[in-house]
Amino acid sequence: MGKNKPGKKFRKYIRTLHLYLGLATGLVVFIVSITGCLWVFQEEITSLTSDVPEVVPQNKPEIDPLEAKNIAQNVFPGKHVHGTLYEGGTSPVEVIFYEEKPEFYQSLFIHPWTGEILHTEDHLSGFFHFVLDGHMHLWLPEKIGSQIVAWSTFIFFLMLVSGIILWWPKNKKIRKQRTWFQWKSSTKWKRKNYDLHQIIGFYASFIAIIFIFTGLIMTFETFEKAFYKSIRGDKEVVFSVPGNASGSFQNQGQQNEPIRQLMPLLKEKFPNAKDYEIHYPYDENYSIYVEVSNSDGLYYDSDYRFYDQNDLSEIQSESIYGIYEEAGIAEKILRMNYDIHVGAIAGLPGKILAFLISLLCSSLPITGFLLWYGKRVKAKSAKSKEKQVLTTLSQ
Repeated sequence: MGKNKPGKKFRKYIRTLHLYLGLATGLVVFIVSITGCLWVFQEEITSLTSDVPEVVPQNKPEIDPLEAKNIAQNVFPGKHVHGTLYEGGTSPVEVIFYEEKPEFYQSLFIHPWTGEILHTEDHLSGFFHFVLDGHMHLWLPEKIGSQIVAWSTFIFFLMLVSGIILWWPKNKKIRKQRTWFQWKSSTKWKRKNYDLHQIIGFYASFIAIIFIFTGLIMTFETFEKAFYKSIRGDKEVVFSVPGNASGSFQNQGQQNEPIRQLMPLLKEKFPNAKDYEIHYPYDENYSIYVEVSNSDGLYYDSDYRFYDQNDLSEIQSESIYGIYEEAGIAEKILRMNYDIHVGAIAGLPGKILAFLISLLCSSLPITGFLLWYGKRVKAKSAKSKEKQVLTTLSQ
């Protein structure tokens, strides 16, 4: 008997911890899980419902990045151009505006050969912006909401681990009961709810831990760096744009600026790329940053390339964001993080799995709350009956 007491006490502590952490973060976990579930197929749904018109391809050079930028800035004068996306085929050129404070995030779609403005899109409105805002900030001010989400995600990680400890039975007979539903026609809803919480929680936990872990990497910079170092990474984790190798840019404002020749160069060197996103230099001392996408719907294997403003010579990056084929194992693992988080790393099956796991995780706070509430009501009912008996006996 005495030998089992420490184990029982430990499980009691874990159960108490699991309960109170669940009550404290249940609503946040539900919101983050259900919005994550909705976000998984955002790209597919957006592409089907997009109002961006297609263009007829022409056998002549497209407008260059400076032309695209100048056309777009006539529409939003004074706003910062984040970059210009060239997808080719029937897609227009997309000029992306972004400013953090006050937040401004819009895209202008331009005809690649005529320069005509075809469509404007506000990324800070619409259903999926609402979903993402809930997932990241709970629709609260960013400073407050992001911290609540971050720490609630960490607590949920602890809860999944503690839930596995509580689930793990002492013998095979009980283990069989906890691995699948043994319901009968006489099984009450409280038992069904208990089984739903335990069995769904058990199966979802092992995969959900992966999604939560990747979320923590994106949320906590110190956690990201610690994880990267633990897998023997030795480069800079923070994205950075290197300076020009040839010194300050000397040709600003001229018609023959080298950046105008960048798209033909990129198409010649990387003919199989899915798209090219050109980011304009911060000032005359920085290089031109280009993101070359190599796969549809994936980010991890994109090439981050940097070109000198004066002669378009390529400059190597000191961070993990460089040429994918030249990256080490640690860099590749960290760069896969977002694609793992949304399930895209495994294509459509991975996204379906991420959708289902997020949906199942959203059910855990509900079934857990009902378990706690049922016990609380039962305890109150028992106390009430006891009080009635004592009152009757004392009369």
